Amino acid sequence: MLERLDARITTAADTEGLSFGDLGLGPNILRVLGELGAERPFPIQAATIPDAVAGRDVLGRARTGSGKTIAFGAAVVERLLKLKAEGAFANDAAPARSRPKRGERQRAPKRPPRNPKALILAPTRELALQIDRTVRPIARSVGFFTAQLVGGVPLDPQVHALERGVDIVIGTPGRVRDLVNRRKLDLREVLVSVIDEADHMCELGFLESVQGVLRETVRGGQRLLFSATLDSGVGELVSEFLRDPAVHEVAGEAVSEAEHRVLVVLREHKSRVLVELASRPGPTGGPARTMVFCRTRAYAESVAEMLADEGIRVTSLHGNLSQARRERNLEKFSSGKAAVLVATDVAARGLHIDDVDLVVQADPPDDYKTYLHRAGRTARAGRGGMVLTVIPRTRQKRTREMLEEAGIEPTYFGDHEPGDSLPAS
Repeated sequence: MLERLDARITTAADTEGLSFGDLGLGPNILRVLGELGAERPFPIQAATIPDAVAGRDVLGRARTGSGKTIAFGAAVVERLLKLKAEGAFANDAAPARSRPKRGERQRAPKRPPRNPKALILAPTRELALQIDRTVRPIARSVGFFTAQLVGGVPLDPQVHALERGVDIVIGTPGRVRDLVNRRKLDLREVLVSVIDEADHMCELGFLESVQGVLRETVRGGQRLLFSATLDSGVGELVSEFLRDPAVHEVAGEAVSEAEHRVLVVLREHKSRVLVELASRPGPTGGPARTMVFCRTRAYAESVAEMLADEGIRVTSLHGNLSQARRERNLEKFSSGKAAVLVATDVAARGLHIDDVDLVVQADPPDDYKTYLHRAGRTARAGRGGMVLTVIPRTRQKRTREMLEEAGIEPTYFGDHEPGDSLPAS
């Protein structure tokens, strides 16, 4: 495991009695946070918002589901308000009117496009769109506009949004860089940049793209890096772009609050076991809201078809689907039309779906980070949940090592056959 960056530790006890207003956020933002259901700040929000609003570079580490999106989203909007009040925005003044020649009509001068002042990068389309759904109402409450710049969808609507003028760009590195190269997106006025899931960006091979995008922004601008597993793997970004960052970590939140169990299953029993797990009742008596993670797209589709054949209301999410189909399938699951979502690791990071009762890992992950992110789809924001990892006998040693790296002590690690009830913890 890579050496952890030194961080200031914040605990839940440190936030007792705090309100979002105490963190330096204005009344319009406070109103929208209330409408979003954010009644009081979570530890990562209490830790990072004051430094971000004050203009410091920030590294924030907290488990998935702990409120990082609101932490950087609200902070960015409040920071832009302060910068605008200080006159830091370019191209905001009304254009000068020239005297018309004799016989000519007075024409309204053409205002130059309003270029973005903030940039938020995410590793996947789903995460970028989810960030926009949270940040957009916060931004609109004070008169700022956002734009979603992600791949897998037509380019023209995104170009038209940029031509109308935006204040905050939220997107994936590939599409953002493509629009910059096409001269449709000008990042030279970006004063605040956010990299969400920074370590995952590096793992996916986006480091060069992220570096190229950040080099287009204001030199010495403010940078905020957030992740559930933020470590020295982001060292190149930190050394090039951040100056004396405030590093924050939430104590006790790197590990999901879910209950963790490992089921050792014979190969010939695996399919039947997965059907039984996906059929488990939820806490209210109806079907449990379940996410099943698979390593490959082909296996995800195979498992989804198998569950559908058993009469289970199931949908899927993986890279072979179009963006429109992915959004429809996510909506089916989040709205309850489907009880089970079978997915690859495209759904492991950042997606927030309320009240997921159970995470089933049909394929064990290869590293502890992926485990933590998959597990983080349940037991979010203080709710309960369970994570069941299905492994063959040959995987026991590696799984124990991975759980140790993740800091997780499973309540059960043993044999399981079709028809077995889950053992008591």
